[in-house]
Amino acid sequence: MVLLPGAELPLHIFEDRYKEMIADVRRDRSEFGVVLAGKEGIAGIGCTAAIERVLREYPDGQLDILAIGRRRFDIGGINQDRPYLRCTVEFFDDEELSGAGGVSGGMSGDDPAVRAFKARAIDGCNALRVLRKEAPLSIPEMQVPQLSFLLARHVQDLDLRQALLMARTEAERLRQLAEFFPGFLQSQQRVEHLKQLAPRNGHGGHSNLIH
Repeated sequence: MVLLPGAELPLHIFEDRYKEMIADVRRDRSEFGVVLAGKEGIAGIGCTAAIERVLREYPDGQLDILAIGRRRFDIGGINQDRPYLRCTVEFFDDEELSGAGGVSGGMSGDDPAVRAFKARAIDGCNALRVLRKEAPLSIPEMQVPQLSFLLARHVQDLDLRQALLMARTEAERLRQLAEFFPGFLQSQQRVEHLKQLAPRNGHGGHSNLIH
C-alpha cells in the first residue's frame, strides 16, 4: 500500500513481528513507516503513520488500530537486527514549505496554470465522488494547504499515489491529478455500467460477463 499524509489507515495487527513493532511504537509514543513493496523490493520513499487509537485488543495480542499518515521520508540504511524491518530515514516536506524555495517548473500557487490544474483536479475528484454517490468536497476541504493528498485518497492506483508521495511541490501533484482523473473516471464509469447490467443482462435475467 501507499499511505498519504493525513489519510486514515485501519490495520489488523496479527503477525508476531508487527505485534512487537506496534508495542514498541505505543511504548515510545512514536511513529512507524509504511512503504510500498514490490517484486524488486521496497520503494525508497514512504510515509510515517501515528496510531490515532486502538480499536480492539484481542486476548492473543492481536490488535485493530486506526493510524493516520504523518510525515514523508527518504530511506537511507536498512537495519534487520529486529524481527521487523527498521531504516534510517530523512524526513522531507514540500520545497515551498521547507524553505528550499520555488516549485516545480518555477510555478507558484498563484500561477494561472497551477490554478487550472487545481480546478481540474477538484472537478475530477467531485465527479468521482458523485459517481460513488458521495457528497462533493466542502469549501473547507478545498482550502487545505496540501489539497492534492486529500484528493488522492479517493484513488487506489499505487503508481499514482507513489508518484504523488515523491513529488516535492503541490503544483506538481495537482498537475498529475488533473491529468489522471479524466481517464480514471472513464474506467470507473464503465465499471459502474457493468455493475448495473450484470444482474439483468438488459432483459431482467442474469448474465456472465468477460471483462
